[in-house]
Amino acid sequence: MLHPIQLPELKTTHEDGNKATFAIEPLYSGYGMTLGNSLRRVILSSLAGAAVTAVKIDSVAHEFSTIDGVKEDVVEIILNLKKIRFRVFSDEPQFLMLNATGKGAVTAGDIKTTSDVEIVNPEQVIATLDTAKIKLGMEIKVEKGRGYVPVEHREGEKLEVGMIAVDALYSPVQRVRYSVENTRVGQVTDLDRLVLEVETDGTVTPHDAVRQAAEILVEHFQVVSGQPLGVTGASVVDADIADPGNAKLSIEEISLSPRTTNALINNDIKTVRDLLRLSDQELHELKGFGSKAYDEVKERLTELNSGAEKVN
Repeated sequence: MLHPIQLPELKTTHEDGNKATFAIEPLYSGYGMTLGNSLRRVILSSLAGAAVTAVKIDSVAHEFSTIDGVKEDVVEIILNLKKIRFRVFSDEPQFLMLNATGKGAVTAGDIKTTSDVEIVNPEQVIATLDTAKIKLGMEIKVEKGRGYVPVEHREGEKLEVGMIAVDALYSPVQRVRYSVENTRVGQVTDLDRLVLEVETDGTVTPHDAVRQAAEILVEHFQVVSGQPLGVTGASVVDADIADPGNAKLSIEEISLSPRTTNALINNDIKTVRDLLRLSDQELHELKGFGSKAYDEVKERLTELNSGAEKVN
């Protein structure tokens, strides 16, 4: 009798802040390397994040300048800016202002953010002012993207006069590595155990990084298999939407209140499919999203899920 290939389980074996270790087992022989390599590549290259892409510093013409009264030169300041990690809740470029004065360290926490931007590591030092009379002012451009995009790959980008382009490290993941071990189930001894270690920058959790990478792979494999694109991830409803076409609807089309709609859009949730990818906890943690909005969304998704209403 031909038995189906057994599906594995995902377990968290270690978790410490932004670091986590996962074990995926038991896997059919050879699948450990296949899954491990695929997940690692997608985690490192394809997850969305936000980064500084350009900066304009008062009285600075180019990146090889120095600033009187500032310990770091402009190259060092730019390197420090690249270390700042952001959560951005808009698809549009964000322009942030920094105006510092007085002797001492200038940190990311001194940047004046907007409602669409959150700085995860405000303690990151940007520059050090040597005297109390020194002033440091700059305009910082922050954008969303994927992976690593050097300046030379953005040569067509238009910047205002005085802006210095910065290599953009968008990836929210700092480190990924995997190993494959032997494991057994009963009398079957040639199975794989995949151990995956993930460290993020704090803008996403290791669990979210693995989940997002898996969803990207699943969507690509669905195209190859000829199956209709489904909805993956831990959803706020327990089953797929009854009418798959509804998953493609924009948030504006599902008759939510204006306040709830705006809150979702500001958190980069644009479609029903985006919404279904969130767990209950993730939905509760959205910026500007309260318990009333949560109840409204869950009720509306339940209606769509039951097929009680088809939205055109």
